[in-house]
Amino acid sequence: MIKGFKWKLIIILLVLGVSIWYAHPLEKKINLGLDLQGGMHLVLGVDAEKAVEGTVSRNLGDIKELFNQKNIQAESIIKEGNKIVIKTNVKEDEKKIKETIGNEYPSLDIKASDSRIEISMTNKEITDIKEHAVLQALETIRNRIDEFGVSEPTIQKQSESQILIQLPGIKDIERAKKLIGRTALLEFKIVDDESDLSKALKGEMPQGDVIAYEKKADKESGKTEKIPFLLKDKTLMTGDGISNAQVSFNCGDKTPPCIALTFNPRGARLFERVTAENVNKRLAIVLDGNIHSAPMINEKISGGKALITGSFTDAEAMDVAIVLRAGALPAPIQILEDRTVGPSLGNDSIKKGVFSAIIGGILVVIFMVIYYKFSGIIANVALVLNVVILLGAMAGFGATLTLPGIAGIILTIGMAVDANVLIYERIREEIRNGRTPRSAVDMGFSKAFITIFDSNLTTLITAVVLYLFGTGPVKGFAVTLTIGIIASMFTAVFVSRFIFDLILSRKSEVKKISI
Repeated sequence: MIKGFKWKLIIILLVLGVSIWYAHPLEKKINLGLDLQGGMHLVLGVDAEKAVEGTVSRNLGDIKELFNQKNIQAESIIKEGNKIVIKTNVKEDEKKIKETIGNEYPSLDIKASDSRIEISMTNKEITDIKEHAVLQALETIRNRIDEFGVSEPTIQKQSESQILIQLPGIKDIERAKKLIGRTALLEFKIVDDESDLSKALKGEMPQGDVIAYEKKADKESGKTEKIPFLLKDKTLMTGDGISNAQVSFNCGDKTPPCIALTFNPRGARLFERVTAENVNKRLAIVLDGNIHSAPMINEKISGGKALITGSFTDAEAMDVAIVLRAGALPAPIQILEDRTVGPSLGNDSIKKGVFSAIIGGILVVIFMVIYYKFSGIIANVALVLNVVILLGAMAGFGATLTLPGIAGIILTIGMAVDANVLIYERIREEIRNGRTPRSAVDMGFSKAFITIFDSNLTTLITAVVLYLFGTGPVKGFAVTLTIGIIASMFTAVFVSRFIFDLILSRKSEVKKISI
C-alpha cells in the first residue's frame, strides 16, 4: 500500500464531493455575464461642477445665517460663479466680516478690495469635492442597484468623472435607468400661506420664496395636473437624516401606497424641532423639486417617523423607497453611452462556446490516449476531475461566466494536460536511461514539478492582474483561468501521482508501464 494512501484518497474524494455538491444543478448555480444572458451597459458622466456649485450655495446660506447671529451688516451677499461676493460701505464692517469668516471658515480664501470681499475655495478643496462627488455617486448607485436585485452587476469608476455600469439579465431597462439616474434630493420646506400665490405666479415673488408644483395624476383620464405652491426657499432639513424608507399601505386617509420614513437619531431630533417651531403651518415634502405632499403640522411630531403620500404606483413607491434608502446623488449624472445586449446573442454564444469546449476536450482526450496509451487514460481522468473542480469552484464562489470565461475553461483543458505531458516526457526519458518504472515515475514527477510550478505561477500572476484591472468579460476570463490553474496543479500533480502510485504498489515489481 502506498504511503499516506488513506488521507490522499480522502482529500481527492472530499474535493470531488464538494465540487459536485456546489455544481449541481449547474444552470442554477453559475451566473451568466452580460455577453451571455444580455442586459444593460451604461457609461455615466458625473457633473462634478454641480457638486462644487452646491457647496458654494451651502456656504452662502451658512454665511448669511452666521451674519444674522452675529448681527453683521452687509450691503449684499451674492454668489458669482464659484465665489461668494460680499459688498459693504463701512470699513469696520469689512474688517469684522473678514475676521468672522476667517475664524469660522479657515479653509476659505478671502480677498478684499474697494468694499468688495471675495470668498472662494482653494483649488485643492475644489478638486477634493469633485473626486468625492464621483466616489459618492458610485457608492450611491451601487446601493440602489443592490436593492434593485441585479445579480453580479459591474459598477466601477472608469475615468475621473465617469462610471461604468453593466447589469446582466435585467429586463426592465427603462425602470433601471430612472432608478440609477434619479437625484433623490429630499427636502422639507414650509408653505408660505401668508403671501399671495396668484401674484407670485404673475412675477411678484416675495423675497425668500420659490414656486414648486405637486403633480397629481387622474387615473381615469391619464392626465397629470400640476398644482402650484408658494414655498419658503429655506430647506429646513433634507434626506440626510433618514435611516430607512419602506413602502407602506397604511396611509391614513390618503390613497396607498405611501412611503414610511424612519429618521436616524439626529434626523429625529431635527424633525421634532422643525415641527415644534412650525405648528399650524404646512410642511411641504419635496423630492427632486416636486412636491409629493404638504400636510398641516398640528403639533410637534416626535418618534422619528413620517409619511410621504402622493399618486404612487406600487413600482414607483418601491423605487422612491430604494433611492431614499440609498441616499441622494451628490451631483447630476447623464448617460454618455447606452447599449443593450440581447439575450439571443447570449444563447448563441453559449451554444458555440459549449460546443467548442466539448470538441476541444474530445480532441485532447483522443490525443492523450493515442500518444500515451494507458498513461493517457490517467491524464484524462485527471482532466475530467479538473473540469468538475473548476465548475464547482465557480458555482461555490458565485462567479460570473462570460464568453471569455468559456475561453478560459477551454484554455484550462489544454493547460491541464500540458502538465501531464511534461511529467510523462520526463518519465519516458528516465525509462530510456535505464530506470525501473517505479523509479522513473518518482523522478518524473519530482523533476517536472518545478517546471510546472514556475509556468503556472507566472500564468496565475497574469490572471490576477487581469482580474484586478480588467472589467466585465475580461474579469470573467481571469476568474476561470485562475481557478483552472489551481485545479490543474491539483489534478496533474496530486491526483495523477496518486493513481500511478496505486497501480505500481499492487505488485512487488512492475516491469513495464504503458506510456
